[in-house]
Amino acid sequence: MVLAGCPPTSLGNSSAGASGGGTHSAGPSGAGWAWRAIAVGAGPQRTYAVQQQPAAGSCHYRYLRGEPLGDPKCTPGAVFPAVTQANPKSTICRRGGYTSGIRPSTSVTGREKKLNAASYGLTGRMGDAEYDHLISLQLGGDPNDYRNLWVEPADPGHKKGAGVNNAQDPVETKLHTAVCKGQVILAAAQKAIVTDWTTALSRLGLG
Repeated sequence: MVLAGCPPTSLGNSSAGASGGGTHSAGPSGAGWAWRAIAVGAGPQRTYAVQQQPAAGSCHYRYLRGEPLGDPKCTPGAVFPAVTQANPKSTICRRGGYTSGIRPSTSVTGREKKLNAASYGLTGRMGDAEYDHLISLQLGGDPNDYRNLWVEPADPGHKKGAGVNNAQDPVETKLHTAVCKGQVILAAAQKAIVTDWTTALSRLGLG
């Protein structure tokens, strides 16, 4: 099943705790930002269903210095609102792990990946592309909202057939570490990754 077209980006009413709506005057990096709220997803489910995807060919990659970025109309990002600035130690920064308990199974994401590849018009070896969360689970992203998942092509210079090689992953890990250390507020990390993952670290003064 696909949507009739790429839906408009509705960045509606996320809770302030989840998306950091409003302006902050002091604190960790990103605390002075004001922004529109990021969309809110349904959050973790006991049983995940294959999500509808934008119509085939309706989404378009952007590239910055050769690195792929998603289409903000098709993949604007979505958060899990129960993860907030107030509770990282009991959620994303929890010892013993957080993401493994909420990640959809490959039987679901494998089907979604094929549909999303058609949305973006991506052809070729799917093993070299990653069906990736725009806002990673370790940053409070929604596990299976179609707005938060996209088929990310291989990075520049990637050897065909060598498997996934995704420079976005270490960016997500560095942001997660900074949030857990209190160096960056959660909402700022989410906003930076949604805006442009290739500049997220420099935007927040992390590299």
